[in-house]
Amino acid sequence: MSLNRINNNNSLAMTLLKGRTLIVLAVLVVFFSLATPNFLTANTMLLLAKHVALYGILAIGMTYVIITGGIDLSVGAVVGLAGMIAGGMIQNGVTLQTFGVTLYFDVPLVVAITVLAGALIGLLNGTIITRFGVAPFIATLGTMYIARGFAMLHSGGATYSSILGKAALGNTGFDFFGSRIAGVPVGALILAVIAVIAAALLMKTTFGWHIFAIGGNSKAAKLSGVKVNKVTILVYVFSGICAAIVGIITASQLEASHPASGETWEMNAIAAAVLGGTSMMGGVGTIGGTIIGAFVIGVISDGMVMCGVSEFWQMIIKGLVIILAVIIDQFQRNMEAKMALQARNESKEA
Repeated sequence: MSLNRINNNNSLAMTLLKGRTLIVLAVLVVFFSLATPNFLTANTMLLLAKHVALYGILAIGMTYVIITGGIDLSVGAVVGLAGMIAGGMIQNGVTLQTFGVTLYFDVPLVVAITVLAGALIGLLNGTIITRFGVAPFIATLGTMYIARGFAMLHSGGATYSSILGKAALGNTGFDFFGSRIAGVPVGALILAVIAVIAAALLMKTTFGWHIFAIGGNSKAAKLSGVKVNKVTILVYVFSGICAAIVGIITASQLEASHPASGETWEMNAIAAAVLGGTSMMGGVGTIGGTIIGAFVIGVISDGMVMCGVSEFWQMIIKGLVIILAVIIDQFQRNMEAKMALQARNESKEA
C-alpha cells in the first residue's frame, strides 16, 4: 500500500514537473494582473504578442541547436547584423563603384539576401564546430563578436533611420513585417508558421529523429548511419535563418536599423527553450514547450517593465530563471531515471 502511495506521489510530482511551464505562466499572468491594472488590456497583449514573436522565433532555432547538445550565442548579434543589412540596402542601396551606379532592390529580394546572410553565419558556426572540433560555446561566441562587429562597421555605428523605401526606387513595403493583419502582429503570424513547420520537421521526419539521436548520443548516432556533421550544420543554419528573420521583423517594427539591436537576446532564446523543457544535456525538447517558454519570458519582461523594475534587476532575474530552469530539468531527469530503475526492479520481483 505504501509502495502504491509512493508511486502515486512520484507520478503526481512528475506530472507537475512536466507542466511546470504552463503553471509558471499562469502564476505570472495572475501576479502581474494584480500588480498592475493595465496588464490585461488589449494594447498590452498586442505588445506582448510582438515581443513573444521575436523571442519565440529565436528560441525555435535555439531549441534545435540545444537538442543536438550545442548552443548558439551568436543569434542576438545576427539579429543586429540582419537589421543593418536590410536597412542599409533599403536606405542606401548597393553601390557598384566600378560602374559608378547604385542598385536598389525590392523588399522580397532584400529579405532573401538578409536571410541568406543569416544562413551563412549559421553555416560558419556549424562548419567550425564539425570540421574543426571547436566547442559550440566557443565557436558561436567568436561569431557573435564577428557579427556584432560587422553590424557596427556597416554604418560606422550609426542608425539607418530611413528604411521605409521610396516608391520611385521600387523598394517600399518593408514596414509590412512590423504591421498587423486583422489586428494580429505579422511577427506573431510568422512565428506561428515557423513553429508549425519546425514542429513537423522535428517530430514527423527522419531529419528530426536524427537531431534527437545526435543529442542523445552522437557517437551512437554516427555508428547507426546518421550523418552527424551534416545534420549539425543544418541545425545551425536554421538557427541563423531564424535570427535573420527576427532582425528583419525588429527593424520593420522600429522603422529603423541599429547595430546594437538584439543585444543579450540569445539569453532570452536560451531561457525560453530551457523553460519549455528543452534539456541543456541534449536529446530532449519540443517546439510547443519552447513557445510556452517564450510567453513566460515575454510576460516576465513586459510585466517587470510595467511594474517599474529597473533593467539591471531584469537581467538578474532572467539569469536566475535560466539557472532555476536548468536545476529543475536536472531534477526531472534524475527523477525519471529513479522511476525507470524502480519499474525495472518491480518487474524483476514480479
